[in-house]
Amino acid sequence: MKFTIFQESRIGKRKTNQDRIAHCYSRDSLMMVLADGMGGHLHGEIASHITVQYLTRVFQREAQPKLSDPAMFLSRELSLAHHAIIDYALGKSLREAPRTTVVACIVQDGHAWWAHAGDSRLYLLRHGRIHIQTHDHSRVQLMMDQGLLDVRSAATHPNRNRVYSCLGGTHLPQIEFSRRTPLQTGDVLALCTDGVWGPMGNEGILHGLSKESPMISVPRVLTQAEAAAGASCDNLSLIAMVWREGDDDEGDESDTSDIISTQTMALSDFTTRIDSIRNLRPSAAEMLLSEDEIERAIQEINAAIQKFSK
Repeated sequence: MKFTIFQESRIGKRKTNQDRIAHCYSRDSLMMVLADGMGGHLHGEIASHITVQYLTRVFQREAQPKLSDPAMFLSRELSLAHHAIIDYALGKSLREAPRTTVVACIVQDGHAWWAHAGDSRLYLLRHGRIHIQTHDHSRVQLMMDQGLLDVRSAATHPNRNRVYSCLGGTHLPQIEFSRRTPLQTGDVLALCTDGVWGPMGNEGILHGLSKESPMISVPRVLTQAEAAAGASCDNLSLIAMVWREGDDDEGDESDTSDIISTQTMALSDFTTRIDSIRNLRPSAAEMLLSEDEIERAIQEINAAIQKFSK
């Protein structure tokens, strides 16, 4: 595989960052995952962290060097991530289970598969336009589908953050799955939270990510989204991958230092970038958590993940 990838998450104007992002790749398979803990529910950052950590751990176990069935992997493991969140909540006797949106994508054999629950989005950008976009599981999207709202009204609607599908909570998630989608050289796959697409809009996402390397475009898009959102800026997270398979680098004088080629990786090797588990609460100092309390929280989360990743 050959691709360029970059990810970044920012706290915005919130007290904590409840978003979690990761990407992980072996010689023949790549996974990207993003989760947005639901701030209106207790421990949303726990739900998003369990989701991302769990999926990454299972991917590393099974993609050696590739998954036997990417679609089945997404279906099975997203369901188990949901149950891992519920199990953690029961073990901690929480009054309500943590909740998180999720969008995850597998790239393998020149194709992409993805799945999502909630209003975190995946975009496939091709030839300067939005080729595919996920459909939000939100009340506002339902109202738009029914012709009750237009795009401009939806952007300021008081229920714009209400979602009807997520991992965790009291109901089974309604997870939506893509078809197997062939990739073309130059395609951009972008996963982002509503903190990014909300202030940027589809046109902002398209123009911000279509031309330059993700190393340049991702930080710039996040900066633009922060500025557009102003004092109400939510957490912002974005992963962007440019598919380079089929590129002919001979005679190309452009900078190719950011292109990843997995051809020489060993069958059991992985490269992973994931949020540190110690960053569960950026405001931990304000909460006066001791090192022992932080370690205990880490152990409890790992136990919930381990139970369902066997």
